[in-house]
Amino acid sequence: MEIGDRKVHAAGKRPRRVGRWHRGEVGAPGRTSWSWTRGRVLAAVAVLVAALLAFPGVVPDAAGNPGSLLETFLPWGGLAVPVLAVLALLRRSVTAVVSLVLPAAVWAALFGERLLPGDRGTAHDLTVLQHNVNDENPDPEGTARALAQAGADLIALEELTPGALPVYESALAPGHPHHAVVGTVGLWSRYPLADTRPVDIKPVEVTGDWSRGMRSTVRTPYGEAAVYVAHLPSVRIRLPDGFGTGRRDESAAALGAAIAAEKQDRIILLGDLNGTLDDRGLAPVTSRLTPAEEGFGFSWPAAFPVARIDHVMTRAANPVTTWTLPATGSDHLAVAARIKF
Repeated sequence: MEIGDRKVHAAGKRPRRVGRWHRGEVGAPGRTSWSWTRGRVLAAVAVLVAALLAFPGVVPDAAGNPGSLLETFLPWGGLAVPVLAVLALLRRSVTAVVSLVLPAAVWAALFGERLLPGDRGTAHDLTVLQHNVNDENPDPEGTARALAQAGADLIALEELTPGALPVYESALAPGHPHHAVVGTVGLWSRYPLADTRPVDIKPVEVTGDWSRGMRSTVRTPYGEAAVYVAHLPSVRIRLPDGFGTGRRDESAAALGAAIAAEKQDRIILLGDLNGTLDDRGLAPVTSRLTPAEEGFGFSWPAAFPVARIDHVMTRAANPVTTWTLPATGSDHLAVAARIKF
């Protein structure tokens, strides 16, 4: 039946489609719909990201040390989730979107607790601070003043130079009358120090004067503790060598051996270890001590911190909270922690 130029079909009847779609119908060419079948590559990538986050140790430290490199920046692996989410939405893939639950859950399990705020008012016995002050620091006076005002009982410094050392000694002496310096590392304390000696963490290939480790006994009102200050060798990413960690790993092994041989029950390690807690190269140290790891505490580089390489660790003591201080003239941020014996 026709009315004017239009055809009217009987009730309940619809025109039969012969060989082509009507424009605008679901499934018609040019109209994208959500699908379980597309986005399988994105889903596979999501599963791979989850696996690498959960088991970074499966990546070998063969040529170029890719395993240690992955572990150094492991928390940043979570950024893959929003990137994949955008791609999944553009692809309009249900499979890809659902698969993102896995890496998101793994990241939350590994690092989610670090997002919770700490309580600096928690009962504690000592406040400690560690800072690589940078041997090229353009403002050692300002850095020294900031450290003196931080309220720490113990202050450990690395990359001390003969020219800048008197500046730190003068600024820190009023609140920290006891101090000891070995090579380029030093310790300032409110409480008496004893039995100070170097700790040999020098890699075999390094020649000349190189002393970047020390150990001292601090006599606090709560008992004695062995305090180690260490500055492990730097790591570099260079072609064709990749992530160069050899000297750092060798020095970490020597430091771990010294800690294992320590007769004092209580140990506090303060230092720039040039590695993160997830990096397998620091295992000789991290396997023997409890790190202060509240929050992400990225400490380097100061301008835009991407990794926590400056650490406070303990044995027979509990780091109850930790935080970074505002930037000084150094390329590192200072790291502070409260410790309960």
